[in-house]
This record gives sequence, C-alpha cells and structure tokens, in this order.
Amino acid sequence: MKIKITKSPTSRISEVNFADLPFGRNFADHMFVCDYDNGEWHSPRIEPFHNFSLHPATMALHYGQAIFEGMKASKTHDGVPMLFRPERHAHRMNISAHRMCMPEFPEDLFVEALSKLVAIDQAWIPEEEGSALYIRPTMIATDEFIGVKPSQSYKFFIFTGPVGPYYPKPVRLWAETEYIRAAQGGTGFAKAAGNYAGALYPAKLAQDRGFDQLLWLDAKEFKYIQESGTMNVFFVINGVTITPPLTGGTILDGVTRDSILEILRSEGKPVAEHAISIDEIVQAHKDGTLQEAFGAGTAAVVSHVSEIGYRDLLMTLPPVSERKIGTHVKAMIDGMRAGVIEDKWGWTVPVAVEELV
Repeated sequence: MKIKITKSPTSRISEVNFADLPFGRNFADHMFVCDYDNGEWHSPRIEPFHNFSLHPATMALHYGQAIFEGMKASKTHDGVPMLFRPERHAHRMNISAHRMCMPEFPEDLFVEALSKLVAIDQAWIPEEEGSALYIRPTMIATDEFIGVKPSQSYKFFIFTGPVGPYYPKPVRLWAETEYIRAAQGGTGFAKAAGNYAGALYPAKLAQDRGFDQLLWLDAKEFKYIQESGTMNVFFVINGVTITPPLTGGTILDGVTRDSILEILRSEGKPVAEHAISIDEIVQAHKDGTLQEAFGAGTAAVVSHVSEIGYRDLLMTLPPVSERKIGTHVKAMIDGMRAGVIEDKWGWTVPVAVEELV
C-alpha cells in the first residue's frame, strides 16, 4: 500500500519551548492514519495532526478494544534521525492485537509509516540530553455499536511529540499488597489501555504516601515481583542482575528490558531471569547485598530506584554514584541512539530523510 502524504501548510513548532518539555503535552505537526474494515487495512496516509470525530457508541469507548506502543526517535550527533528497534515494536503491537481480538497491522507498513512520519517531522526531535521525540502507535475499535463483541472496524494511527525525561530523578516505589496489575491468563503482557486504567487508583494511593510509583506483586500471594508501574524492573544482588521472567503472561515483554539483557550477556556479566520474591529483596537489603534497583522502559530508558516501601519497612538503596549496572546500560542505549557507541545488534535504524520526504 502506498502511503499518501499531505503536509501541513504551517508548523506549530515555534509554539514549543524545547528547553522545558513536559512529558506528553506537545505534539508534532503530522500523524499517520490507516483504517480497517471489510477484513483489510486500507487508505494509509500521513496528514496534519488533527482531532478525530467519534460516534458516542464507538466500541473502544465502551468495551476497551484499545492498544498502543511507546517508542522514541532521537538524532545522532551528526543530525541523523534514528529509530530504536522498530521491528520489535511492530511485532509486540501485533501480540497485543491478537490478545485483544483485533486485526494485526502489517509490520513492514508499520516501520515504513514510522520512518516517513519521523522524516517529515524531524525538526521536532529535541537535541537536549535526555530528551527525544516520543512516538505513540495506537489502534482502537471504531464500530458504532453497543454490544459485547469484537469490532469489525478499526483505526490505526501514529502521532509524535517532543518530550523531556520521564523520571528526571530516582524514584521511590511502594510494594502493593492489596491491588493487582495482572494475573495469569489475563492481559498483563499486552499494552492494552485498560491495564493502565486499572493501575491509576492504587498508584494514586502510593503517591499520597509520598511514593512515585508501584512495585507490583503477584495476584495470588502478593509475594513475587512483577513490574514497576510503567517499567520492567531489575535488581542487582551480590553482583547478579535479576529480573522477573516473562512466563505466566503477567509482564510486558519490554524492548528496553530485552536490550539490557542482551547487552549484559554480551559482556559476560551475570544475569538471571527468575521469580524473585519481595522477601528476597528485604533479606538482600538487610544483609547489604542489594546493590541496585532500577526500572526500564522506552519512556524512562533506565530509572534508578532510591527507596522501596513494603508494609512498615522502608528500604533505602545505595546512591546512584555507586550503581554500575543501571548507569552502564543506560549509557550504552543512549550512546547507540546518539551514534557514539557501536551498535553491534543493528537496533538503531537511521531514517533516510532524503528518500522518504
């Protein structure tokens, strides 16, 4: 399918203060849109950023068929726009679509649309350290019908916006022992909108206690660690970097998570993917072997954890200056995106502006 391009006659970029970029508040000039009905995707197009008009009975609003991805585009030091592992994001979005009974989107068209959209709006990629052009591919059900069944029509769209750091400082986590994020057999592994809606109230309660985010525990025993809010979570205990496994379908298969594991294994550093209980974290803190904890995700890349609250215990972790693993993997990923560290895996994909615009 050929992507039709209609450029905006004017740009809103002069309205943005790139020295002060709140996350998720500014949006670039263009968006990609594609529609699905009669069993096929059609009419792929890039057009000026605009609002949608939706019928009150649009099924996504009532029955939750809505999924998304989170990605970033950056520029190398010589100004080349870069995507990071776009094929893996395309594949993961289709995993979410399958679980939510939605049509898969062609992965080659996904990557082509990303490339053309970023090429057109490359001026929106911020140059400040820690900032990037955030990319939000989204799919929603669009049937105008009140009834619990899969929609027959869908809209896929991608929009972008310049952002600063998601967590500008180390975060404080509260280990949740009443509410759950995901259970085996559920939708925890999908980037489905409802997963995030269900987390808002317990996250608010944690913030009322003075914490930034939650450390989610399993739904059966409130014992085994799953994720941390909007991030996968890692612990460094006695020199071994540990993260919960993907088995069970309760944890998002994070692209940053996978990248960190690949980097550490390639360097011969000890890594483990296994179930880890909150009791193990408490014990490691008591005996002084809990060296690091950090979250990992597209928005945050790596966010160090300063403290973990669990029941009546507050665990304070070593200062960031002593944390070798989290600091190192963040520098590696940021360096590959900036083109100053060799990308041995082919994860960074340059956008050929002269060919795509």
